[in-house]
Amino acid sequence: MPRYGMVIDLDRCTACQACVVACKVENNVPFTDPEAAAKGRTMLWIELLADIEGSFPSLRASLKPRPCLMCDDPPCTKVCPVNATYQNPDGIVAQIYPRCIGCRYCTNACPYGVKLFNWRKPAWPKPMAEGLDPDVSVRPKGVVEKCTFCHQRLQAAQERAAWERRPMREEDYQPACAEVCPPNAISFGDLDDKKSEVHRLSRHDRAFRLLAELGTQPKVYFLREVGK
Repeated sequence: MPRYGMVIDLDRCTACQACVVACKVENNVPFTDPEAAAKGRTMLWIELLADIEGSFPSLRASLKPRPCLMCDDPPCTKVCPVNATYQNPDGIVAQIYPRCIGCRYCTNACPYGVKLFNWRKPAWPKPMAEGLDPDVSVRPKGVVEKCTFCHQRLQAAQERAAWERRPMREEDYQPACAEVCPPNAISFGDLDDKKSEVHRLSRHDRAFRLLAELGTQPKVYFLREVGK
């Protein structure tokens, strides 16, 4: 079975946030109003984290896109009392939304802050509600949601390959964030496929993983900016 993972080149990333917009549209991520945002209740399955170095006036800021890190040893799956979050055979940490009871144990267990609790009934400004993706469920109030590497795209690619009676190809499946990135800063594929670009980049000298010392074994790698 594949182990789908991602490599984000911080030297290429321009922080344009095309990945953020594509993710929001592809996965029916609800909008939040200014009041909810002021309380820290924004809904972004991938967001840009600011990394500030130095002190005023000699500051250096860099931004890191952060989706779910799809850990090989995910702590969130160990604490869910109803098994609403689990790791599927493709290595993707998935969510079963109808099963979630909103206890938020998983949000507390995740050290990366990628689990989001849906505090209110999801809403979209007109006419954007007419453009919801029919392949993705609309999550109700009171459940936890998160990035799934656009799992609906994987399912469609698997069904297409089965219909054509052939194995999956690397180019068959890309999450929305990787597909729209203008400078191609996001690489995606099977980490165990030694011929894949993502396998090669994950072993690059500049490669690192967030909070790797925790032992969660994230499948999202970052490439340091050149010269850092």
